[in-house]
Amino acid sequence: MPAVAPSVPEPLLLREDADGIATLTLNRGAARNALSRGLMAALHGALDVIRDDRSVRVVVLRGAGPAFCAGHDLKEMRADPSADSVRALFEACSALMLAITRLPQPVIAQVHGVATAAGCQLVATCDLAICSEEARFATPGVQIGLFCSTPMVALSRAVPRKAAMEMLLLGEPIDAAEALRIGLVNRVVPASDLAAGARALAARIAAKAPRVLAIGKKAFGRQAELGLAEAYADASAVMTRNMLMAEAAEGIDAFLQKRPPRWDT
Repeated sequence: MPAVAPSVPEPLLLREDADGIATLTLNRGAARNALSRGLMAALHGALDVIRDDRSVRVVVLRGAGPAFCAGHDLKEMRADPSADSVRALFEACSALMLAITRLPQPVIAQVHGVATAAGCQLVATCDLAICSEEARFATPGVQIGLFCSTPMVALSRAVPRKAAMEMLLLGEPIDAAEALRIGLVNRVVPASDLAAGARALAARIAAKAPRVLAIGKKAFGRQAELGLAEAYADASAVMTRNMLMAEAAEGIDAFLQKRPPRWDT
C-alpha cells in the first residue's frame, strides 16, 4: 500500500503583487481570520519585507473566507491564560498595529463580513478602508467581560470620541452605512464591486510619487499627536524638505507644462 504523503498546511498569509500593489490576504478563513499568534507573526513579517520593497507603492489587506477578521483567537488565548502568555499576545498585537502605521506605503483595508475586536482595530489602523454593504464592525469585548482596550487605541483615533465610546460600551455591531457616517471606512460598495473598488483606489494612490506618499503618511501620523503650533512647525519643516526634493520640481514643472509627471521608481 503506497504511503500517504502528509498534508501541507496552507499558509496563514498570502501575498500577491501587481502594478505596484501588494495584496495581503489573511488566510484563516475557517476561523474567520482570527488573529492567532502565527497569523500576527506572518503579517508582521510580511510588512517588514514590504517596508524595504521599492516595487510596492500601496498595500491592500483583505481576508479569505466569510469574514475580514473576527479578532483574536479566543481558543488560543484560553489554552494558555498565564500572565506572561497574555502579555506577550497583546504586545505582539500592538507591535503589529504600529508596523502598519509606520509602514512607508499606505495600507487599505478591504473589508467584507465582520471586522470585530482586533479585526475592527485592524480596519481603524489602516490608512484607508473600503467595505461591502453587508460588512459589520464591532468592539464586542464588553459582552464577554474583556473591554476592547487595545482596539480602543486605534478606534478612538479614527472616529469621533463619542462614536468610539458607544461602540466600546455597548459592544454591539454597526453596519456599513454607520461605519461610513462616523469615518471608520472611506467607501461602501456592493459586495460584487469590493475587490475592484479596492484595487482602483490602490491604483490611484500607486500612481503618485512613492517618496512623497511616505513622507506624507509619516507626517500625518506625527502631527496628529502634536499641539496646533507644534503641528504647524513640524508640517512646515516637512514641506520645506519636500519642496527641495526632485519629485516636487518634477511635479510642479509637469503641472506648468501641462503634461503628466514622470516619477522615479
